[in-house]
Amino acid sequence: MSVRHGGETSWGTAARATLHCLTGCAFGEILGLVIGTAFAWHDVPTMATAIALAFVFGYSLTLYAVLRAGLGVKAAVKVALTADTVSIVVMEAVDNSVVVLVPGALDAHLTDFLFWGALALAFAVAFLVTTPVNRWMIARGRGHAVLHEHH
Repeated sequence: MSVRHGGETSWGTAARATLHCLTGCAFGEILGLVIGTAFAWHDVPTMATAIALAFVFGYSLTLYAVLRAGLGVKAAVKVALTADTVSIVVMEAVDNSVVVLVPGALDAHLTDFLFWGALALAFAVAFLVTTPVNRWMIARGRGHAVLHEHH
């Protein structure tokens, strides 16, 4: 993996970091949207649940990895917060904005193509926007660069 602090970072490294973030965010986001839709919640509590679960799942993937690498819980939490916070914030801001902007997406049901199509589009756009952010952060020894020190 090509992580160079203070210099150029490969797009592949940034894409892998973003995909790691997207995986956790997507699990949480989908679960939150499914819960909110299944219980017929309004938009705000559904999105709040989806966003909260995106953070939980996003951080959990990193916590699992660094705990397996031998870090204690306190240090692992610090690494997860440092490695993932900016990436998750950007990803959630972008993907939720896309969902809000897709006409009818917030009213779509779990069985509607619009529900899944809007979500897929939102994740794709979030990936494209977040990858350069992660590349910039990794090149400066921030974000997922902190995580790579523990692999």
